[in-house]
Amino acid sequence: MTDHARWMRAAVELATRSPSAEGAFSVGAVIVVDDAAIATGYSRETDAKVHAEEAALNKLDEDDPRLARATIYSTLEPCSQRGTATRLPCTERILRAGIPVVVIAWREPATFVRNCVGVEKLRAAGVTVIELPEWAAAAMAMNRHLDLS
Repeated sequence: MTDHARWMRAAVELATRSPSAEGAFSVGAVIVVDDAAIATGYSRETDAKVHAEEAALNKLDEDDPRLARATIYSTLEPCSQRGTATRLPCTERILRAGIPVVVIAWREPATFVRNCVGVEKLRAAGVTVIELPEWAAAAMAMNRHLDLS
């Protein structure tokens, strides 16, 4: 049985490493295969625009065969749209990678995107999405300076 708490705890810890930004959430992500982390990422890890899921996926070859049996843990629902045309939304990156399971702590509020539909897009494509609402408060903690309504 997968220890979702272990990996979400790791994602929350990663989110605390995100440089604070007024216009973006601090998010952590862990990609797990066979109960081992194969990549991690956090918001703004490598540049001011990189998302946590994107940072983690950038550390792997896009054709890595392990991705077909991976689970990605993210403290926030993967984005369904980006503010720049040069970067794919995280939902699209996850779908292209072929990751079959996504575990999140909370859904994206309307702070920056009026209607994030990451969960819906993933589920429509056959991805299993597991929500862990008991981790929402921990995932929100480093984002309290933002309007979370």
